[in-house]
Amino acid sequence: MELWKNWRPGRSSPPNGAKVWIVLGITVAGVLILAEATRRRRRMSRGVPRRVEFFGAFVERFELAPSPQPPPPAARHPLADLKFAVSDNFEIKGYVAGYGNPDWKRTHEPASQTAAVVSALLERGATCVGRTVMDEFAFGVTGDNLHYGTPINPELPSLVPGGSSSGSAVAVAAELVDFALGTDTIGGMRIPASFCGIFGFKPSHGTISSIGVLTNSQSLDTIGWFARDPSILHRVGHILLQASATGPKWTRRFILADDCFQLLRVPKHKTVQVLGKAVENLSGCQPLKHMNISQYIATNVLSLKEFVKPSTKMQQGKSTLRAISSAMVLLQRYEFKTNHEDWFNTTKPRIGIDISSQVLAAVNSTQDNIKSLYKMRLELRSALNKLLKDDGILIIPTVTEFPFKRDSRKKITPDIEDLLHALLSIAGISGCCQITVPLGKHESYPISISYIAAHGADKFLLDTVLNMYSSLQEQITIASNLVPTPDTNGDMDASELLKEKGNAAYKGRQWNKAVSFYSEAIKLNNANAIYYCNRAAAYLKLACFQQAEADCSQALLLDKKNVKAYLRRGTAREMLLCYKEALEDFKHALVLEPQNKDAVDAEKRLRKLMA
Repeated sequence: MELWKNWRPGRSSPPNGAKVWIVLGITVAGVLILAEATRRRRRMSRGVPRRVEFFGAFVERFELAPSPQPPPPAARHPLADLKFAVSDNFEIKGYVAGYGNPDWKRTHEPASQTAAVVSALLERGATCVGRTVMDEFAFGVTGDNLHYGTPINPELPSLVPGGSSSGSAVAVAAELVDFALGTDTIGGMRIPASFCGIFGFKPSHGTISSIGVLTNSQSLDTIGWFARDPSILHRVGHILLQASATGPKWTRRFILADDCFQLLRVPKHKTVQVLGKAVENLSGCQPLKHMNISQYIATNVLSLKEFVKPSTKMQQGKSTLRAISSAMVLLQRYEFKTNHEDWFNTTKPRIGIDISSQVLAAVNSTQDNIKSLYKMRLELRSALNKLLKDDGILIIPTVTEFPFKRDSRKKITPDIEDLLHALLSIAGISGCCQITVPLGKHESYPISISYIAAHGADKFLLDTVLNMYSSLQEQITIASNLVPTPDTNGDMDASELLKEKGNAAYKGRQWNKAVSFYSEAIKLNNANAIYYCNRAAAYLKLACFQQAEADCSQALLLDKKNVKAYLRRGTAREMLLCYKEALEDFKHALVLEPQNKDAVDAEKRLRKLMA
């Protein structure tokens, strides 16, 4: 400092000693700037954060050895040589489960015992290699964590991995482990499975022991697992689902929820057609059945009306699904508040912005209709069990949205989140089991569908996926090589061409050929009421009255104002001697078209027959 005492601005140059300090300062600054520029350049070139060790999947690494192998000639443990990881809400003896938040970890003691599900896996030969990142307190859908960062999606590093069990999904997708445990409350397993392009299984609520797992919402929480291979998903399931042992079933009914697939922005040749062809190749399966699941739920879950928000712009199907989603979120908030309100008010933890808004909404919530929530939950489970029984599988898209971009400035709006939860809520609030199955990619984004089975049919569902996956893979490969038609609705042009060919065959009195053309059109686009109605007309000419009735019913599910469908179903029912039902159909036609001569004549004829 003495060197600088007599120097003032305006002098020609500082003293010689000061020059040395200036040179050193500039040199150090240059080195730091160069290092920072290099770091940023590498970060920009990769499009992901610099912290890439283990894809950012782990909070902490450790190893829990499995039980010793039994001596020969006894068989080896069924999960021998498999490695797995667990989310940060599973307790491990001697460690603190952090619940995705350092303040939670700081204010809690190490666990005195290991979670029951982890112990079961260790006893069967698997090795636990660490605890993974999760969204704080099992909230969130992106997989982002303020404190531990966002794990890197191996499927496409520019995308978020999905949450809440983000690290477990990434660890599996990156081949760091063979399988991983996570929890699903309102989508915490199924979203990351879809976003990372892997299998994810959400068991029936209550079938896997939750002892030693931190609770978000006890009526919704389920312990699930991820895997890249359906055989490993199956092996783990048959260890953890001992209590629900059932014999193999050789018959299966697949039900495609047409209204749900209308929400998906993926061409049908990559989803519906893939599924249809795979089901055809599976022995013991009935032909793929189509239905409007929203309408079925609205009809059979009467208590849902309390949660439907009035809207003139929203379609009835979306309104029903969003009502289920709304009820699910309300139930989660009520139970989370009951479980953790005191800790939040006392600790006032540091939380990420997106998560804090959800936590605050839960802690500050007041539920006057809690009994209605539990009633609706039971009604929905009963309705789905009645539909699916012990051999039915409902097929829906897993989510409606493609994975979001990492570090995107675009905020996930409540509308986007509601739509994301809409499909997840069907199995979420009913407690039915669900498997997320990857279906390849569309425009570089991973896509998936989900199978839902009745509550308790977990092993049946795992067996089904294992049995049909080779056929599904074959159809995925075929679909990925197809050139889609240029229209925005996937295969609409091709289906319209087939419909016109069917019309020409019908006019030429080639009824069987017409049925064939209409059937192909329906395979390409199963959301068009006209195709079903036209096929019904051909079936009537062939005296296939039951098939005609079924087609007209499907047409009316898609279009309630289709007069021809009422007339043709009425005719089919009349020929089946169901006069009362036929008369109702003709009355409906007259309400829509009071001067319709065919309906007037049919009504008079039926009244005479019934008299």
